[in-house]
Amino acid sequence: MNFVTPNKEEINPFLQLLLLLFYAVTGGLVFGIIAIVIVLLMYGLGIVSNLDMLLAGDTKYIAGFKVIQILSSIGTFILPPIALALTERKKVTEFYLFKQPKFLLIVLVLAIMILSMPFMEWTVIWNQKMVLPDFLHKIEQWMKEKEAIAMKMTIQLITVRSNFDFIVNLFMIAVIPAIGEELMFRGGVQRSLNRAFENPHLAIWLSAIIFSAIHMQFYGFVPRMLLGAGFGYLYYYSGSIWYAMLAHFINNAYAVCAAFYMQKHHMPLDKADEPIGFPWYGYLISAIITIALFKIFKDSATRERKLG
Repeated sequence: MNFVTPNKEEINPFLQLLLLLFYAVTGGLVFGIIAIVIVLLMYGLGIVSNLDMLLAGDTKYIAGFKVIQILSSIGTFILPPIALALTERKKVTEFYLFKQPKFLLIVLVLAIMILSMPFMEWTVIWNQKMVLPDFLHKIEQWMKEKEAIAMKMTIQLITVRSNFDFIVNLFMIAVIPAIGEELMFRGGVQRSLNRAFENPHLAIWLSAIIFSAIHMQFYGFVPRMLLGAGFGYLYYYSGSIWYAMLAHFINNAYAVCAAFYMQKHHMPLDKADEPIGFPWYGYLISAIITIALFKIFKDSATRERKLG
């Protein structure tokens, strides 16, 4: 069943996707310029000669780097789907289905995100063991270099130097992506693909693939794709984007809080991605429970909709 009923007066879904892309590029450029202006005000014109250090997340310029990160995320992910809704002359809350969340479904989302962690850890381990054929050795080397750069930047971003840093990190890494990426990929891309193909499952998985690919972290592609699909099904089953946003927030906030805990206990952040290490049946049990919880969520959401 399709809970996202398309309005016949809407423009062609493929045109919607092109508009989303146009708005994302435009928003990224405009907010990128705004971010650069703010950075120039923060560090003066001398920063121009150190742009490579700034964009690499150098500790000296980490505040400026966070400004760029926050503003670019707003311009690239939050504003484009809002612009699309306005283009369709619809209220954002109606266009993307911001229906009031129910307590039971919130609890189920929390349970899904916690109890799926062992299974998601297994997908991370499996993905990181990926080896390409010999003739793709250069590509594999490039992928590993990109992964190392991404890891270095991530560590710089999540490093906490004060309690205020923790709040900023939570806002930058958990709140903004939960709102922006869910509006963009579930509310925008998934919704338009569903209208285009009239197949919600195809739309969910295609959106999840795009969602994962755009992060450009190849050794985390599979777990991020599965997360995206999970968020997509929460949206599809419930008919409300709030649950996908909540799940996304929980996932990212956990990483921020874990990093904060590790620093408070003087643990190296480069060990943050190391697996806890569950026995094989722990991963299997986690997978089974996760699937069961999604089924319960689907049934409960359907029942709530009927009562509503």
